[in-house]
Amino acid sequence: MPPASPTDARVVVIGAGIVGCSLADELTARGWRDVTVLEQGPLPAPGGSTSHAPGLVFATGPSRTLTRFAAYTIEKFTALETDGAPCFHAVGGLEVATTEERWADLHRKARLAASWGIRGELLTPEQCARHWPMLDTSLLYGGWYTPDDGIARAVPACRAQIARATARGARFLDRHTVTGIERTDGRVTGVVTDRGTFPADHVVAAAGFWGPVIGAMAGVRVPLLPLAHQYATTAPLPQLAAPGGPPDGATRPLLRFQDRDLYFREHTGRLGIGSYAHRPMPVDPHTVPAFDDAPVMPSSLPFTADDFAPSWRDATHLLPALGASQVADGFNGVFSFTPDGMPLLGEAPELRGFWLAEAVWVTHSAGAARAVAELMTDGHATLDLHACDPHRFEGAQRSPAYAAERGTRSFLEVYDVVHPLQPPERPRPLRVSPFHDRQRELGAYFLESGGWERPHWYEANAPLADGLGLPARDAWAARHWSPIIAAEARATRERVALYDLTPLRRLAVEGPGALAFLQYLTTNQLDRKPGTVTYTLLLDAHGGIRSDLTVTRLTEDRFQVGANSAADLAWLRRHAPDGVHVRDLTPGTCGIGVWGPLARELVQPLAQDDFTRGGFGRFRARRTHLGPVPVLAQRVSYVGELGWELYTTADLGRCLWDTLWEAGRGLGAVAAGRGALDSLRLEKGYRAWGHDMTTEHDPYEAGLGFAVRPAKGDFVGRAALAGREAAVRRRLVCLTLDDPAAAVLGSEPVYAGGEAVGYVTSAAHGSTVGRCVAHAWLPVAYAAPGTAVRLGYFGELLAATVAEEPLVAPETARLRR
Repeated sequence: MPPASPTDARVVVIGAGIVGCSLADELTARGWRDVTVLEQGPLPAPGGSTSHAPGLVFATGPSRTLTRFAAYTIEKFTALETDGAPCFHAVGGLEVATTEERWADLHRKARLAASWGIRGELLTPEQCARHWPMLDTSLLYGGWYTPDDGIARAVPACRAQIARATARGARFLDRHTVTGIERTDGRVTGVVTDRGTFPADHVVAAAGFWGPVIGAMAGVRVPLLPLAHQYATTAPLPQLAAPGGPPDGATRPLLRFQDRDLYFREHTGRLGIGSYAHRPMPVDPHTVPAFDDAPVMPSSLPFTADDFAPSWRDATHLLPALGASQVADGFNGVFSFTPDGMPLLGEAPELRGFWLAEAVWVTHSAGAARAVAELMTDGHATLDLHACDPHRFEGAQRSPAYAAERGTRSFLEVYDVVHPLQPPERPRPLRVSPFHDRQRELGAYFLESGGWERPHWYEANAPLADGLGLPARDAWAARHWSPIIAAEARATRERVALYDLTPLRRLAVEGPGALAFLQYLTTNQLDRKPGTVTYTLLLDAHGGIRSDLTVTRLTEDRFQVGANSAADLAWLRRHAPDGVHVRDLTPGTCGIGVWGPLARELVQPLAQDDFTRGGFGRFRARRTHLGPVPVLAQRVSYVGELGWELYTTADLGRCLWDTLWEAGRGLGAVAAGRGALDSLRLEKGYRAWGHDMTTEHDPYEAGLGFAVRPAKGDFVGRAALAGREAAVRRRLVCLTLDDPAAAVLGSEPVYAGGEAVGYVTSAAHGSTVGRCVAHAWLPVAYAAPGTAVRLGYFGELLAATVAEEPLVAPETARLRR
């Protein structure tokens, strides 16, 4: 059954918490009128997480997308009123540091805030005490103050949005318990409740911690773990505001004591204290009582005083005045955690028309709802959502056991100082390539991505790092890094190296019409003879970059596509016409990149086919044998050196590795990890989708206009790109740090003229150029090579220069051999 047109689409939203109410408001504001919100409890406080949430909004989050969600939530709720009072109270926010590590992290957070447009300043202990006189300043290194943060009055915000959405035609029905989801031919058709069935073209699960319950009814796995979180309220404190103040009873900034996993807010003369310091308390959403059966409300569980006792001691340590008070009341409130701590926003992989708006806290509620509304009404979100996309989790990552393990870890790490490269500890290993045992023998240092164990470097190459003379890194930049990375990069430049490409997604697109299908979805010209490899882009209808691909034409109607994520697989499958089949080859195959100036000397003796320049040119592919192993060989390089990507079936992977390893012995071949690959690709100017460019960027500003061929005919995004090449206002540029000893990691603000004008997307030490190399987004006024800028890194401003790309161009002598 095809989806209804936007003018008559029937939408059912399940859940009238802050997300469901915000979504109904956003949808009706965009002209969708047939919107029904179903809620099992009474309105306007039906008993989910929204009903008990303390409403703290600290805008600066761990990602740019979450930060912008929070900024929109602040903006929207500030403009909403209920009973004459705004739904957001900007009391400000204060995070204090009692350790050197936290104080350094607050400097890093201040730089992230500047990068993402959030106002704030670092304070001395004495300045912190002006905001919170109860603080024991002798414990403090300092604090981070954000004047625009504050308290979202969640239930009043729901009331205000219910009124607005209702005025536009939406209806809100409480006391309707969902009992089933109807579906036909892979598409949702309705919602069954205990009070009747509601036909639907779109169903949105905004059910909070009941998300897995609703998902199960639809045959959709929702990787979400409900956990209880402690919140206590003190007896009246004379140091706090007396009755008669603002509706939320708060006059002082929100206070976070993250070194002890605590936060504080005022409640009309009392102090509310939230704690993440206790043992994890997972909750089975299938067993949560109904509203009328719950002692207080479904999301409010009995307070466990013994669990809170250590937090009370820590709170009185920071705020000694609490020693004269006591806990007057408390509860364990239930809310949601995903395996990576990010929301689930978008259409579910398993069922067309079934949308997820789950694992969203009040902090990000309006921003997340707007994003889902944009996806539903326009097919495009203003913000990059790839880190929130439900497709980001692979099959094993969607299992209840995985969600429970990683969701618990997300809870425990809420206030931890987490390095951007820090891998989770369990469950590992989850996905390994056929080369895993060989990599372990070589001392691989594994990080994780998409569940895959990915070598970052190999300790066996440590002797190669001797004598490199690399400057020492600071403690933060030295985590999950080794000078061996530079040695492996140099070995690739000078000799040849083997790279594990197995985690890179491989898809098969086959059948009559496959060429026309791929031509329409991608930007480059794919109508080339079999055996050709083409770099191309997937765009959305607005010209934003959904992904970048390599497309290998194997025969007239068979293609192998190198993609980025499961979202690419879903995108292709959902657009494939009858007769065109899209399959995921990744689990049953593996790959090795053989790259370096001696790559031909390594592979040619193993093959009967001609691997010379004339016999095997750039961006060509063929099926052949290397020793006893059948492979698909593609002359493609992501490191800017001569070489091939070699793919075979997983059962032959070990033999392929051993065959290549033995052949490379006399050439000084090494195994090289992801660290070296990033170093080399940055020096060559190669982009990494999801880091350097997303749907927020178009090909021309990203420096990828060469992959766009408007003359080939119509393709998705073509119309939106018209005129943009001549109207670029920002560019993705290459920066080199002036000091060879300086290093950045990504997301740092870029300053020019004393103001933050852009931000770093990815960075690594460039072993060839001898300094840190970064990609960054800058306005065109600052994008010219030679422009001097500064990068904010913790408490420093590091000098950098916009550089001409590529920094290293070995193709003249090597790639074209």
